[in-house]
Amino acid sequence: MKPLIIAIAGGSASGKTTVVKEIVDRLKSIDITVICHDDYYKDQTHLTMEERVKTNYDHPSSLDNELFVEHLHKLLNGESIEKPIYDFVTHNRKKETLSLKPTKVIFIEGILVLEEKKIRDCADVKIFVKSDEDIRFIRRLKRDIDERGRSMDAVINQYLSTVKPMFNKYVNPSSRYADIIIPNDNKHDVAVDFLVAKIKDILNGND
Repeated sequence: MKPLIIAIAGGSASGKTTVVKEIVDRLKSIDITVICHDDYYKDQTHLTMEERVKTNYDHPSSLDNELFVEHLHKLLNGESIEKPIYDFVTHNRKKETLSLKPTKVIFIEGILVLEEKKIRDCADVKIFVKSDEDIRFIRRLKRDIDERGRSMDAVINQYLSTVKPMFNKYVNPSSRYADIIIPNDNKHDVAVDFLVAKIKDILNGND
């Protein structure tokens, strides 16, 4: 049986990772892999740090979708991959990679995974996580300062110059391709319950 691929998109800091974690925690008996689209940002070794900072990371062109789709097809064909690892501090890929084998369920998560048709075509279930704009900004501000060593001014400038406009232009419109839209301003237990049951049904051959 080929892996079941579940794509989860949504705005930056909308709660995609949280939703994935809750589903994975409920499916502990099932072999699952989570792949972040962020790790497929293009290699920027040829650029200076100053140039890397100026990259629009919310535009589809910043991602190596060709490699991402190639890796998805390999996993679907039962082959292992060497997944890149992205470093948000250096704004570049790390030299080392992570070996991944195909598993029963593969989650692919990122703001733009539903924007690219070739990625959508690989997915069996497509999910979009929605959250209030103010909540997303606050979550992103806290995360980028605490986890990625960014200054408040840098986070705000990036949000206003690229994150917000790219969300409106590319990310939010991709929600029309979703099979399920999860509101994530408050609790989303019903949606998680539904998805867990759906995944089990598919794996048991009931769908």
